[in-house]
Amino acid sequence: MADDATRRLLDRFVGLLRPMPSPVAVWAHGSLPAGDCRPGRSDLDLTAVAEHRCAPAQEEQLVRVHEALATGLPLASRLHCSHVAADEWDDLTVRHLTWAREELMHRPVTAVTRCELHRFGTVLYGPPPDRLVPRVTDRQLAGFVAEDLRTCWRPALDHPERWRQDIWVDLGMLRLTRAATALGSGRLITKSEALDVLAGLAAPADVVHDSGGAVTAGWLPPRRGGPTAGPT
Repeated sequence: MADDATRRLLDRFVGLLRPMPSPVAVWAHGSLPAGDCRPGRSDLDLTAVAEHRCAPAQEEQLVRVHEALATGLPLASRLHCSHVAADEWDDLTVRHLTWAREELMHRPVTAVTRCELHRFGTVLYGPPPDRLVPRVTDRQLAGFVAEDLRTCWRPALDHPERWRQDIWVDLGMLRLTRAATALGSGRLITKSEALDVLAGLAAPADVVHDSGGAVTAGWLPPRRGGPTAGPT
């Protein structure tokens, strides 16, 4: 599932987390278990489950855990983790303690993340996701995807300068194909699987080919966005 550096990081994280009060499970989801991970570039998305919601003192302890990872482990800045109480899975709107972009915040575990956990979530510690996480209905998944398109991607069309950057072109097309599949069939697909859907939508072959390279190799070719395009 992971290269040696990523595996060392995950093992270290689980080792630091297990002495915490009432740990239940730690799972990987997203690009890593889906096979789309680009070592050193992709985010490492995790979910950790505890028996109870963190008290303020435990929140401080979690911050120290995440900060300790950075010592000798440069990939630690890519590690994101939602910390969820075992009795809080039923409500999709609950905001859980989350470490992301090297800071602590609160945000929900989305319908897409829950689907990823059921489809290809990988156990790093404890029981599998289907023992704890309620399954997302087609309606719940469609509602989240439609809202994401409405509030994030539709407003982006009002900023043409973004679409001169290859990263927006590539990720925008992949997000569209994944959203179209989820809305049409209720099925969540990986980024690599989205390339086949993209080809079926009559996208130019060279665009599909370049997007595939971006997914598998971690580069974004400066073709569609212009000479100054590239990841930001």
